[in-house]
Amino acid sequence: MLPTVEQVAKMIDHSLLRPDLTVGEVRQGCELAASRGTKSVCVRPSDVALAVAALHGTGVLVGTVVGFPHGNTLTAIKVAETKALVEAGADEIDMVLDIGRLRSGDAAYVRDDIAAVVQAAGGRCVKVIQENAYLTNDQKVLGCRLVEEAGAQFVKTSTGFAPGGATLADIRLMRATVSPAIEVKAAGGVRTLDTLLELVEAGATRFGATATAAILDDLAARHRGERTSVVAAADGAY
Repeated sequence: MLPTVEQVAKMIDHSLLRPDLTVGEVRQGCELAASRGTKSVCVRPSDVALAVAALHGTGVLVGTVVGFPHGNTLTAIKVAETKALVEAGADEIDMVLDIGRLRSGDAAYVRDDIAAVVQAAGGRCVKVIQENAYLTNDQKVLGCRLVEEAGAQFVKTSTGFAPGGATLADIRLMRATVSPAIEVKAAGGVRTLDTLLELVEAGATRFGATATAAILDDLAARHRGERTSVVAAADGAY
């Protein structure tokens, strides 16, 4: 059975992270998110205050990014950035872990880096981006375990700016690695409803997407088709 349009909308973080977006385009993106009832928008740090104002009273959360997109800023900078963004009104933080340190096997550094951001977020949801395109499966598993140890709420596949994005294999691996207390977010390449539904089946519960309208419109159309079929079948029975 297909999920409802409302259910899928509440799985989507509408992504507004392209570096070339104008202020007007960010406002338009916030309007789209509000009209479609997405879970959140995910905006660039400099756009947080704008998004907070644009989405006031809509129920759509404002998310933003820290250490984006490479993850190699100092922990102190990530902490300062997180605190400033929380003060500006951010509800959720998507941080990039230190990819090079993870690939080097420096587990303590990666865990402490994440934990510092979690603490700075003051109880707000923290999603940790591993950037799986650069990692082996063993490194992905290690990253997931460190995310959970550090107290974050989500593991996330990708920034959307690396050579590859979310894959079924990665979602299955991440879901199998973390406990039920940790959720999995897919980002990068989630452009169609079929892709999203496949990733839901694999264990993802949140999605970074720019093709939000197309995904939700496709789902609405399929529901209309299902209702038409049911009516036709019922008419035939009589």
